[in-house]
Amino acid sequence: MAMTRSKAVRIDQHGGLEELKLVDVEVGEPGPGEIRIRHKAVGLNFIDIYQRAGVYKLPMPLQLGMEASGVIEAVGEGVTHLKAGDRAAYASQPPGSYCEVRVMPAKCVCKLPDDISFDTGAAMMLKGLTVQYLLRRTQPQGGLQAGDHVLFHAAAGGVGLIACQWAKALGLQLIGTAGSDEKCALAREHGAAFTINYSKEDFVARVKEITGGRGVKVVYDSVGRDTFLKSLDCLRPFGLLANFGNASGKVEPLDIGLLAAKGSLYVSRPTLFTHLATRESTQAMADDLFAMVSSGKIDIRIDQRFALADVAEAHRSLEARKTTGCTILTL
Repeated sequence: MAMTRSKAVRIDQHGGLEELKLVDVEVGEPGPGEIRIRHKAVGLNFIDIYQRAGVYKLPMPLQLGMEASGVIEAVGEGVTHLKAGDRAAYASQPPGSYCEVRVMPAKCVCKLPDDISFDTGAAMMLKGLTVQYLLRRTQPQGGLQAGDHVLFHAAAGGVGLIACQWAKALGLQLIGTAGSDEKCALAREHGAAFTINYSKEDFVARVKEITGGRGVKVVYDSVGRDTFLKSLDCLRPFGLLANFGNASGKVEPLDIGLLAAKGSLYVSRPTLFTHLATRESTQAMADDLFAMVSSGKIDIRIDQRFALADVAEAHRSLEARKTTGCTILTL
C-alpha cells in the first residue's frame, strides 16, 4: 500500500499545552466509506481544548481537531458524493484534523462551493453547523418567530458572531453577552439587537429590562457552570435552556425541582454530532449553512491565523478567551 507522509499534531496523554507535539505520520489509502483529504486550512474550537485537557477523555495517542477544508485526494469503495479533486470541508468525528493529510469517514465531508474559500470553509463548519442546529432545530415550545427575544452567551466568539448574523436574518431579537465593551460592540456589528457586558452588568436584570419583565423564550449557553443557573432566571414560563458547552467548567448536577419552581422550564444538552449522524442530515444542514454564507447574510470572521507548528500559541489564546471570531491553522 502506498503511504503518504504528513505533519500532524498529537498528544500522548491529557494535559496542558506542553502535550501538543508536531510529529510525522504515515497516511495510507482510504477504505470503504472513507476519503483521503489534503488540508488547506484547519479550524480551532473550544472542544479541542476539552479533549486535550481531558474534560472529554479519549483514547491515546490522540490527533486533535474537528474541522478543516481541503482537496479530496482519493475515495474509498462506496463513496459516491465525492471524488478526487473536489474541494471539500467538514466537521467530523473522530478528531484528527490538525494535520496536512488524513484518511477519515466520508459521511460528514461535504463538497465546498466554489465561491467559499478554503479558509472560510475551515473556520465555519463546526461553528456554523452548531448555529444551524441551535437556531433551526433546538427550539422552545411553540418554536421561534420573528420578533422573539433569545439570549446567546459568548456572543463575540466564533459561534456567537455567526449566531448574531443568523438570528438577525431570521428576524430574532438576539441579546448577546460578552466580557468586554469591545466584544459587545463586535456582537452588535454582527447583528445582535442588544448586548450585555457581564463583567459590569447583571445579565439577568438586563434581560428582564430588555424584555419588559417577561424573559426570553430560549437561552443558548456554551459557557456552562458560571452562567447556567442565572440563565434559568432569564427564561419565561415554558422556556428552554440549551447548554451546548462548558467554557467555564462543567455544570453542577441540577435539582429538577428548580425547573418547576421557575415556570415549567425545559433544559437540553444537545451536541452537533447527534445531528450529523447521517449523510442526509449532514448535507441538509451544510446546504443551509452554505446558502447563508454564499448569500452574504453571514460573513465568517477569521480574526486569528496560526501556523500548524504554532498550535500551542493558538490554544493559549483560545483558552484565555483572548480571541474573537474564528481561529484557523494555515498549511
